[in-house]
Amino acid sequence: MSQSAAERGRQVRARLRVAAAELIAERGWSGVSTRGVAERAGVASGLVHYHYSSVQALLVEAATTAITDLAGELDALLTESTTPETGVRAMLAVLDSYSGTDPTSLLFAETYLAAARDDGLRHTLTGILAGLRERIAGWLAGHGVADPAGTAAVLAAVVDGMMLHRPLSPNLTSDVVAAPLTRMIIRNATTEGDRQ
Repeated sequence: MSQSAAERGRQVRARLRVAAAELIAERGWSGVSTRGVAERAGVASGLVHYHYSSVQALLVEAATTAITDLAGELDALLTESTTPETGVRAMLAVLDSYSGTDPTSLLFAETYLAAARDDGLRHTLTGILAGLRERIAGWLAGHGVADPAGTAAVLAAVVDGMMLHRPLSPNLTSDVVAAPLTRMIIRNATTEGDRQ
């Protein structure tokens, strides 16, 4: 059975996104070109502009797709965790697999930097992060944590901070951060429970 044109188009877009994400990590946001993405994806250069209005649009989609996927992984960890402590430790432990100089860490750093100069990218990232914080807050509220929205904002900032600090502080692991962070969250949960 032959592939439909729509399916071939989806596959090309996926290859372009993967190639763009790899190149952002390797060359930096401004070092990615139409030609480079096409070569990495194994397609003709014209297909980049056929599928995307610009290289910038492709980079935004590639980066935000990767960030959305990682946010989804963190969501799944929370869903599987039965206490605030196990959830926080699981989220932080995921970060231990990133060195700070690995492709995913570099993609995040480059994307955050690019967002400071691109309103559209900043708006999209703001939405992704707001959604993640909202889902974390809902999960924390379900476990009786006081100020779940504020606590979720701190937790999300710790996750981002660890990703950004890792290349400078390789010893900044989940073991270092988890204990003080979970103490804070558990204290908030206990305090809230005492008030009820």
